[in-house]
Amino acid sequence: MAKALDGIKVLDFTRALAGPFCTLQLAELGAEVIKIEIPEGGDLMRGSPQTVGDENYMFIVANRGKKSITLNLSSERGREICKELVKKVDVLVENFSPGVMDRLGLGYEELKKVNPGLIYASSSGFGHTGPRSSQTAYDMIIQAMSGYMSVNGYPDSPPTKGGGAIGDTIPALYNTISILAALHYRARTGEGQHIDISMQDCMWAILGPTEVSCYFRTGEDPPRMGNRERDVGPYGAYTAKDGYVVIAVVTVGQWQNFLRIIGREDLIGVEKYATQAERSKHMDEVDALVEEWTRERTMKEIVNTLNDAHLPCSPIPTFAEAANDPQILSRGMVTEVEQVISGRLKVPGSPFKLSKTPGDPTAPAPFLGQHNYEVYSNVLGYSEQEISKLADDGII
Repeated sequence: MAKALDGIKVLDFTRALAGPFCTLQLAELGAEVIKIEIPEGGDLMRGSPQTVGDENYMFIVANRGKKSITLNLSSERGREICKELVKKVDVLVENFSPGVMDRLGLGYEELKKVNPGLIYASSSGFGHTGPRSSQTAYDMIIQAMSGYMSVNGYPDSPPTKGGGAIGDTIPALYNTISILAALHYRARTGEGQHIDISMQDCMWAILGPTEVSCYFRTGEDPPRMGNRERDVGPYGAYTAKDGYVVIAVVTVGQWQNFLRIIGREDLIGVEKYATQAERSKHMDEVDALVEEWTRERTMKEIVNTLNDAHLPCSPIPTFAEAANDPQILSRGMVTEVEQVISGRLKVPGSPFKLSKTPGDPTAPAPFLGQHNYEVYSNVLGYSEQEISKLADDGII
């Protein structure tokens, strides 16, 4: 089956999660992603403890469908080989600290001389400019410094980080979007460019419609809302007999319908509940009304009753229940890969549901240096003897 990025070659210098999650998207869309790893140990993620068999599960999930080659960039010969590879690719992605690639002689200004059409995507904690640009950052630091943690959690709780390493994965998606835009621009103009992704920028940007707008509108720190939604309600998580449900009432019509269902038609004409703006001033009372009703019923009873009335509602499943949700399974969002070392493993499916060029999540992650011979032979034309000598000399 044709893939959207067939023919696009990506040189991937990334490691850990933020960078590899970006190149994973490109691989799922059909790009040939050549992952460059240091000969001794490879991507640091390979060595983290979440292993299955002899492989790291996180590494497998984030690096499916890529080719792994080893290359010693601290050697002059290794850097020469890197520049040979750059001539053959469309995109280079790296997430080293700013300045590292420049010190190796592999920064954008140098490599665009080798390949003027190169799209060179850099991702780092704070970007390549600004007073924090030299600081190292990981997911939790980015969640903190973007303001995200300050608004996450309950009003009486400490600032709280979000799950799912979103400080890594959301910037990775912005990086992917930027690369796709740059490829489109190059198709029109023939020109490559440098992409400078700041993880802090990206996490700040996703707060724009809600918390950022609230701050600039009021001049005050947005409060932590817990499971509530600002200026809308009832909108949150509520206790049932056997777990929790999410109820999301937004419009006046929905609110009046909800009151009829819970047997409180007497409140329909009450001014303090009549509009979203008024209800938001009395959310403790509103939530108490909701929980008085939900606590007497099971999750199934609540969801069926409200869904039959076309009111948005869902149970809050455990993670195991979510992983086995019929909707997720029906859309292929759990699939398997066949690892050479660890055998068949379950991994997330692809969210890229394009009718002609869907994403393909089923290719396995490579073991370290698995594609040395293939890439150095087919891409650079090296002989078997040349490749063996590079290995013997510690270059690959």
